[in-house]
Amino acid sequence: MVEPEQAPRIGRNESTEERMDRNWMELIQELRVLQTGVQILGGFLLTLPFQERFELLDDWQRSLYLFNVMVAALTTVLIVLPVSVHRRLFRRGLKATLVSSADVVTKWALAGVALLIVGSATLVFDFTAGRTAGLVAAGFIILVLLLLVVGTPLWLHRRAVRNGSGNNGTAKEE
Repeated sequence: MVEPEQAPRIGRNESTEERMDRNWMELIQELRVLQTGVQILGGFLLTLPFQERFELLDDWQRSLYLFNVMVAALTTVLIVLPVSVHRRLFRRGLKATLVSSADVVTKWALAGVALLIVGSATLVFDFTAGRTAGLVAAGFIILVLLLLVVGTPLWLHRRAVRNGSGNNGTAKEE
């Protein structure tokens, strides 16, 4: 990885500090979007035990429910982690460290959201339409997530490099 101070300027006329500030703000915006999704799914999960039909869940469904609650809680922790780290590193000249670590944590949070989407949909399909429908729904959602969330950025990057609009590996686009 190229050190921020040594990175050539590509496309923007900004200092390293300005780029780190912009990257941090972009990451925070992404985390806000993730947080909303996790809050909605987590809120949905937390209401289930208070429904009369919750007693009808079999052992597998109950285990899947508890797994989903745990994933929602852990994903929430990941989403707030960069803010906590920022509070501890604030005004210590470690913005590059903060941004790079928040980038990694955000990727893990995205994986948690994907797992939560799959788990929640599996639970709903399993309960309403049966085990086979739940497993088919899980497989379909995993496939769609892989194609869209993983495949689309890879495809767009390859297309940009092929068309000459990528940075050809000289520096990370930020």
